[in-house]
Amino acid sequence: MSLVTVTINNRQVQVEEGTTILEAAKVLNIKIPTLCHLNLHDIKMVNQTASCRVCMVEIEGRKNLAPACATPVFDKMVVKTNTIKAIKARRTVVELLLSDHPKDCLVCDKNTNCELQQLAADLGIRDIPYKGEMSTYEIDDSSYSIVRNLDKCILCRRCETMCNKVQTVNVLSGVERGFETAVAPAFNLPLTDTSCTFCGQCVAVCPTGALTEVNNISKVWNALRDKDKFVIVQTAPAVRVALGEEFGLEPGTVVTGKMVTALRELGFDKVFDTDFAADLTIMEEASEFVHRIKHGGKLPILTSCCPGWVKFFEHQFPDLLDIPSTCKSPHEMFGAVAKTYLAEKLGIDPKNIVVVSVMPCLAKKYEAARPELSHEGNQDVDIVITTRELAKMLKEAGINFNSLEDGDFDNPLGESTGASVIFGTTGGVLEAALRTAYEWLTDEELKDVEFHNLRGMDGVKEATVKINDMDVNVAVAHGLGNARKILEAIRNGEANYQAIEIMACPGGCIGGGGQPYIHGDVEILKKRAEGIYSEDRSKAKRKSHENESVLKLYKEYLGEPYGEKAHELLHTHYTERKKM
Repeated sequence: MSLVTVTINNRQVQVEEGTTILEAAKVLNIKIPTLCHLNLHDIKMVNQTASCRVCMVEIEGRKNLAPACATPVFDKMVVKTNTIKAIKARRTVVELLLSDHPKDCLVCDKNTNCELQQLAADLGIRDIPYKGEMSTYEIDDSSYSIVRNLDKCILCRRCETMCNKVQTVNVLSGVERGFETAVAPAFNLPLTDTSCTFCGQCVAVCPTGALTEVNNISKVWNALRDKDKFVIVQTAPAVRVALGEEFGLEPGTVVTGKMVTALRELGFDKVFDTDFAADLTIMEEASEFVHRIKHGGKLPILTSCCPGWVKFFEHQFPDLLDIPSTCKSPHEMFGAVAKTYLAEKLGIDPKNIVVVSVMPCLAKKYEAARPELSHEGNQDVDIVITTRELAKMLKEAGINFNSLEDGDFDNPLGESTGASVIFGTTGGVLEAALRTAYEWLTDEELKDVEFHNLRGMDGVKEATVKINDMDVNVAVAHGLGNARKILEAIRNGEANYQAIEIMACPGGCIGGGGQPYIHGDVEILKKRAEGIYSEDRSKAKRKSHENESVLKLYKEYLGEPYGEKAHELLHTHYTERKKM
């Protein structure tokens, strides 16, 4: 592409032809505010509806203002972003948005994280001159994961772009017309009656409080106050590299030790690591993979750790339900072990144990309620909170997070290897499985444990691993749109893979719908991923089958990996669901 020269606010810049004014301004560090624009470079997706009209600018030679997010530059273009005309138009647009917006900022879940609120503050808006009828809708709190409050929707269409173009779930779209227009499921169905996967990516990019997670904080406080309950908590690998952002630390900062101490200060009876269960998951998943290879089983095997992805294939690809691994996700395995093996060790009735999971994911809230993820009528996991919810609890308790000393997880369910922590980023589950499967199939030590071809932010990554005389072809996909490409290739007989990892969220769990808001900033995802890999490299043991506490669990309670007892507690089944 040829370069063109553009002048913005009397400063020149050369950019590729076709670049938008908004993108050119970013090169010069000139801020043009916007509410609807969302640029996800690494997954080649842009929300470019120009629906909010906040980014209006003046272009020399044009009578009318133009939206910077959707107007391409041309050679010798002259742009002004800060003229009185542009500022007045911007202010009017925001005032109009506020005129049809609830005024409950103090109690809104997005308070201090709302882009509309921040823009109103930046523009110094202290009065709303436009009065009149306001849109009112029923709140949709039908699901375990997501709350929809369309009174707060500004029709930016970011959620629609994520749901339809990035995730290809196609649940959200514009419905009705004129003043009644809303972004919602067809026929305004509640989310629980749709094909929604509850991945939470719509929540992650919503600029206001129109989409938020179901808040389970009060349930945790109530459990902690109940003297008859033994309350234990587990933390997912991706939480430790994102939680610090809520307290002003750099993205990717590993705060494992501080997080453990903080959870103890909140009053949990035991603080455990989901990484332990991730190692347990690899013992089962690698065993299942090896069993399929040795006994001519169905391949490729698909990882099953991500509940958003599981619900996606139940709706969209029910004819492939026999391909995914039957392993429960790590936090569900942990819950099953905690309410059996650990309960026996501690001499506590499982009905009096409350398992709380701190997850980067909204779909985990839905997953914990699935009836098949239970044992003897007792759900494996009782309460799920997100990274954001944990941060709110710590702030509510007045805990000075950054000053805390590092603590250690409790045992026996706290020991983990480097293989388990990389579950937090795209490619990590498959890499961890290969570290173990390779040694089990070859009876040789795998010295270089890092599979670099499976890392990074490419939507689909492929590699071939030589195991004995077999070329094992593997693939990794993150984001459900990329998952669809792989699944369609499998369905059409075009794919030749033996193992595939799929995560619903861009970047994997580090980009989960319950993580601190970054609104599509891929650089932050990369920093979180590096934090994950640094913790892996710091571990003395980096293969799941070297976890002595996991091996002891099999010896004392479960028996053989992939055996009868393990199947009873650690495996599940899937359900064909309607595509709506």
